[in-house]
Amino acid sequence: MKLRSFLSCLAWLGCAFVVLNAQLAAAPADVGATVRLRVDVDREVMPAGRTDKAIIKVALDGLRLPRRDARPPINLALVIDRSGSMSGEKIENARQAALEAVRRLGADDIVALIAYDTQVETIVPARRVGDGRLLERAIRSLEASGNTALYGGVTCGATEVRRHLEDEGRVSRIILLSDGLANVGPSSPQQLGRLGASLMSEGISVTTVGLGLGFNEDLMTRLAQRSDGNTYFVENSEDLPRIFAAELGDVLSVVARRVVIEIEFPKHVRPVGFIGREGTIRGQRAELTLNQIYGGQEKFALVEVEVAPTAAGEEQELARASVRYDDPVNRRQESLSAHRSVRFSARDTDVIGSANHKVQADYAANVLAVAKDEVVALVDANQRKEAGSLLARRAAELDQLAKTYRNTAVSSLAAPAAAEARRVDSDGLDAAARKTYRADNAQIRAQQNAGRQ
Repeated sequence: MKLRSFLSCLAWLGCAFVVLNAQLAAAPADVGATVRLRVDVDREVMPAGRTDKAIIKVALDGLRLPRRDARPPINLALVIDRSGSMSGEKIENARQAALEAVRRLGADDIVALIAYDTQVETIVPARRVGDGRLLERAIRSLEASGNTALYGGVTCGATEVRRHLEDEGRVSRIILLSDGLANVGPSSPQQLGRLGASLMSEGISVTTVGLGLGFNEDLMTRLAQRSDGNTYFVENSEDLPRIFAAELGDVLSVVARRVVIEIEFPKHVRPVGFIGREGTIRGQRAELTLNQIYGGQEKFALVEVEVAPTAAGEEQELARASVRYDDPVNRRQESLSAHRSVRFSARDTDVIGSANHKVQADYAANVLAVAKDEVVALVDANQRKEAGSLLARRAAELDQLAKTYRNTAVSSLAAPAAAEARRVDSDGLDAAARKTYRADNAQIRAQQNAGRQ
C-alpha cells in the first residue's frame, strides 16, 4: 500500500513538472542583464617610481538575445533622397533597399517613409508595418526630381519618430540616404551636428548612408556621430540593399538604450582626455553617453590618464566605472559597476609582459582615426606636407609602441599609416579617398561593426 502511494506521488510530481515546464516555455523570458561591463588597462603592471601614462578602457559587451522574438519593437523613419541626381539605377536601388528594410521588420514595428527633393513629403506617416503592403506600394512609387532638402527630411523623420517615442521599450532610429549636397535649408556640418546632438538627447539616433561621390561626407558623418548612429559610404548603388540589411541587423539587436558611463579616478590618477569619443571630464570624474548597445557587439570608451609615482610592489586602483541604461528587452533600468587596479614594478620585463594587446590595438586604431580627421582638415587647407608629416609622426609613435610590447596588431596598423602618410604628402586626397577617410574614421571611433562597403 505504501509503495502504491509513493508511486502515485511520483506520477503526480512528474505531471506537475511537465505542466510547469510548459508554462515556463510559454511565458515571456527574462533574459537577465543584457550588458556586461569591463574595465581594462593597457598594462596590468606599470613602471614604479615615476610618473607615467596609462590607457583605461571601459567596455560594454552587449549580450546576444536568446531568441529572435525577444528583441524590443522598432520605431523607424526611412528618409530617402529622391532629388534629380538620384534618377535611374540609384532610385531603383534605393527602392530595393527600403523594401529590404521593411521585409526584415515585424508586423508590430513602427515605420514612417519620408522622401525629400526640393520639398519634403511624408509619404507614409508613422504606423505599424502590418502585412507591409501599403509601405511596399509607397516605396515602389518613389521617383527622382528636384534639389536636396536634407535637413528638412531629417527633421520630418524626427517628427514621425516622436509620435511613438514614449511607447515602452521601442528602439528609435532614422535612416537617412543621400547622394547629393544639401542645397535647400540648413546645410553646414555644424548645423547638422547640432541637430544630431539634439536628437540623441531624445533617444533618437540617425544612421547616414552617403551614396556616390557627390554628397557632403563632413555633414553626414557629423550628423551620425553626434546622434550616436552609424555611417556608411557606398560608391555603388547596387550595394544599398545589403547596407540597409546590415543596418537593420543592428537596429533589431539593440539590448541597451540611453547609456550613461561614469568613471571615477582616485587622487593619484589624473584623467587627461577621451580618445576617439566625445566625453566630459570634470576634476576626477569623466562621463560619456551612448544611445544604444547592440547584442553581440562591444562598445567602449578610452581614457588617457597620468599616474603619479608609486613604489615597486604596491598595488593601486586606477579607475572605478559605473553604467546605467534602459533595458528595452526586459523593460527596466539597469546599473552595473566595475573597477581596475594595477601593480607597480621596477623591472621592465614585468611591465612589458603585462601588456593588454587588445587595449593597445584599440588605442592605436582610435589615435589614427583622430589623426586622419586632422589630415583631412590640413589637406583642405592646402597643407599636404603638414598632413603627411602629422600622419607619419603618429605612425612612428605606434610603431615604437608595437616594437616595445611586441604587439603585432599595433604593427599592422602602423605600417599602412606610414605608407598613407607618403601618399598624402605627394598626392593629397581625392574625393573617394576623402569620403573613405571620413567614413572609416567615424566607424572606428563609434566601434561600428559593419565596415565601409
